[in-house]
Amino acid sequence: MAAAPLVYSIDVECVATGVTHDARAVAQVALVDGEGATLLNLLVRPEAPVVSYLTPLTGLSAELLDERGVTQAEAVAALRAALPRSATLVGQSIAGDCRWLGLVEGTDFAGLVDLAGLFRVWNERYKSWSVFSQEHLARCLLGRGGDGTEAHDAAADAATSVALFRLHEQLKRGEAGGWEAACERLLAQPPNASFARRHPTFEGVCMGNRKTCVCGAPHFF
Repeated sequence: MAAAPLVYSIDVECVATGVTHDARAVAQVALVDGEGATLLNLLVRPEAPVVSYLTPLTGLSAELLDERGVTQAEAVAALRAALPRSATLVGQSIAGDCRWLGLVEGTDFAGLVDLAGLFRVWNERYKSWSVFSQEHLARCLLGRGGDGTEAHDAAADAATSVALFRLHEQLKRGEAGGWEAACERLLAQPPNASFARRHPTFEGVCMGNRKTCVCGAPHFF
């Protein structure tokens, strides 16, 4: 029998360094272990000038980063020191967080598990797969969150990722109410509008909603 993966999660919050939706810089880095305990939670001072701290989305401000921020190089060094190379990282679009930090699979960690793929559900109505935001997964399956307007926090989001991964393991074993029932809840409950949908631009910064994008920058990242 294969050994259970050594599970960790990382999460990154970014501020805007330009008006396009791809102009972002890391401003918070968090690492939690497989029990959801916070091992690292660092604020980062971006090197480039900040156009918007996107405070309603990130919970960050100039005062916080000036007072408590470290350089990104210091944050990544601390992360690498705390993260076992045998770790499997779980999270929502976790590969993107790794790219922000320059982490390399097979060197800094062993593998990735994206929650969007774990919890995708076949939608018979549209004859396609439905994928869900972390906020929707947590609200429907963990009873966490509110109306979707709360600011994010990297450590809290990473802990939620671990909780969702553990729940998926239980559901696939036939526990926690069953996988089919979970899928029904995900499809039945309407998703909250994302920050980008509610605010196509914020403080002059394009938020990258594909339908309302005004900057024309690519969406692949």
